[in-house]
Amino acid sequence: MLPRRDGPLTSLPPEEVEAVVLHALAEDLGGVVEVSQDLTTAACVSGAKPATAQLVAREGGVMAGVQVFAATFALLDSAATVEVVRADGQRFEPGEVLASVSCEAAALLVAERTALNLLQRLCGVATRTAAFVARADGKARVLDTRKTTPGLRRLERHAVRCGGGENHRFGLSDEVMIKDNHLDLSGRTLEELVVSARAAVSGDVRVTVEARDLKEARAAVQGGADVVMLDNIEPSEMSAMLDELRSLIGARPVEFEASGGVNLETIAAVAACGVERVSVGALTHSAPAIDLALEVEL
Repeated sequence: MLPRRDGPLTSLPPEEVEAVVLHALAEDLGGVVEVSQDLTTAACVSGAKPATAQLVAREGGVMAGVQVFAATFALLDSAATVEVVRADGQRFEPGEVLASVSCEAAALLVAERTALNLLQRLCGVATRTAAFVARADGKARVLDTRKTTPGLRRLERHAVRCGGGENHRFGLSDEVMIKDNHLDLSGRTLEELVVSARAAVSGDVRVTVEARDLKEARAAVQGGADVVMLDNIEPSEMSAMLDELRSLIGARPVEFEASGGVNLETIAAVAACGVERVSVGALTHSAPAIDLALEVEL
């Protein structure tokens, strides 16, 4: 079942979180998820010894992935506890304690890097998204794309939501999105292609169509698109196009989306041009990790 694309945040499916974390732990432990596989910890620390550590922010950001962070320790020590100070979606400042972890010492040492790698990545996506959303200033919704890290899409999409963004289609199976290569390889006109796609799927499946100019945007609307994605078009040109395009719609609900090359310097102008949505690949493909640390309490 696909999660919500917008609205209130919900928890990630535990089984999906566990699968991602187990894969990451196995990568670090030579394929066998057992604390004893960590040669250094096995040689230096008694596994049964209790330990506590604090998650500390070395820079400011937006929290995303607390559930993933906690699961990493729980998979190595079923008695592990994580006390959350900053929940998903909350901002934090440098030096803040974001959570505390209590578990067996060996489990803490083995889980530390995997937990931080995942959390830093997700906080980075949430923080990057929040910056775009702030600059859009409520004039248009900010959406992610499929430009995600393989194997981490569900987690990164959750992080986008934590930053105030909205999710685009989750994959190839839940929405039709006709792009330039589909058109070029189809041997048909764009309007014919859209009509055919609309007829091929049920009414509750969204049909999104990429348009590179006004002619293609007209064809998308006339063919029955639910979303017309105006690709790599200047904000002033999109603004001029929208009045004509909306006159073709009538009472049918159609949303217009700007896409292609949107960055923090251009998002304000793009969001203000009259589109309802702006999709930004940089939310996920270019988000820098947030610097976090796990500090052991002695």
